[in-house]
Amino acid sequence: MIFDGKRILVTGGTGSMGKTFVHRVLSGEQGTPRKVIVFSRDEGKQHEMRAWYLHRAAITDEVIFRNFMNVLEFRIGDVRDYDDICTTVRDADIVVNAAALKQVPTCEYFPEQAVLTNCVGAHNIARAIQQHGYPVETVIAISTDKACKPVNVMGMTKAIQERIFIAANVLNPKTRFICVRYGNVLASRGSVIPLFLDQIQHGGPVTLTVPDMTRFLLSLDQAVDTVFAAIRGARRGETYVPNAPSATVINIARALIGGRPVKTNIIGIRPGEKMHEIMVSDEEANHTVRRGDYYAIQPMLPELQDEASKEPIALTKEFSSADNVLDAAGTLELLHRNRLLPEEVTISASEELLR
Repeated sequence: MIFDGKRILVTGGTGSMGKTFVHRVLSGEQGTPRKVIVFSRDEGKQHEMRAWYLHRAAITDEVIFRNFMNVLEFRIGDVRDYDDICTTVRDADIVVNAAALKQVPTCEYFPEQAVLTNCVGAHNIARAIQQHGYPVETVIAISTDKACKPVNVMGMTKAIQERIFIAANVLNPKTRFICVRYGNVLASRGSVIPLFLDQIQHGGPVTLTVPDMTRFLLSLDQAVDTVFAAIRGARRGETYVPNAPSATVINIARALIGGRPVKTNIIGIRPGEKMHEIMVSDEEANHTVRRGDYYAIQPMLPELQDEASKEPIALTKEFSSADNVLDAAGTLELLHRNRLLPEEVTISASEELLR
C-alpha cells in the first residue's frame, strides 16, 4: 500500500487530475494516508472542493468523508513562490506536482508566465529539498505528450520541467524524482471534449482544426492510475507513459454530435499545434522498457545509468498518436465507456453520420 501513513502534497490539487487523484487517495485503495495537502492559489476552487466533500461525500462515501474530516488539508500558495513551497514541501513524504499553465494558446501569448509556473515552480520544489534537506521520499512531475519534441511553449516548458526533476536525482540521492507523461485527458478542463460539448449545446458549429489530426485519449482515472503506477514502480529519473489509444478529431466530434443537426467548421491548425502527438520520441525509444501496461523511459544522465534496469528495449520507433488510431465505432465506444455521451447516441447513429 503505497500511501499508508504517508503525507502527500498535491500542487495544483484543485485541477481536474488533482481532484480525481485526491479523491482516489482518500478512498484508501492504495492505503490510508496520514495527510493529504491540496496546495493551489485559487481560493474559489479550494472552497468548491471543500464544499463538495462536506455536502456530497458524507452521503455517498463514508470512508472518503471520514478521511476528508481527519486527513485533507487546504493551503493557499503559489509554486512560483519559493517560501510558499518551502513551508509546504517540508511537511510531505510524497509530492505530486500537478500545478501548471497548460492551455496551449495561453502559453503562446504569455510564454514568460508558462516559464514561471511550469519551470520555476518545478525548480523551487527541487531547490527546497536540496537546500533544506527535507526528508521527501518521492517527487513526481505531471507532464504531457506535448513535452516530447515540443513545438509550443507549453510543451517546451513541460520538457524543461521533466529535465529539472530528472537532474534533481543527482544532487538529492535520498529523494526519488520521477515523471509521468500522458495525452489528452477526457473531459478535463481545457480539453477538446468540453469545448465540443459546449458548442453542440449551443447549436454549433463545432470547430475542428484538421479532420485527420490525432490525439491520445485517456480518462481521468487512467491518468491517476499512471501516477499510482509510477509512484509504485518507477526508478529514479524514469518517466512513465501509458499505452493509450488515439482518435482523430473528426471522429471525436462526430461521435459527440451523434444524429443531431450540428455542423462542423474547419478552422485549421492553431499556433503551436501538431498534426500528431508523440508520447515517446525515436531517441527515447532506445532506452524505453515495458512495465506492465506502461512504458518507462529510462534516464540518459550517466550518473543515473547504474540504477537503470537491464530490461529489454520495448520500442523500435517513436510512439505516435498516428500509430494505432481508433475507428469511428471504437471512438464512440471509448466515449460511452467514460460516460461522455448520452445513451441515445448510439454507434449505429454515429456510423450513419460518418458515411
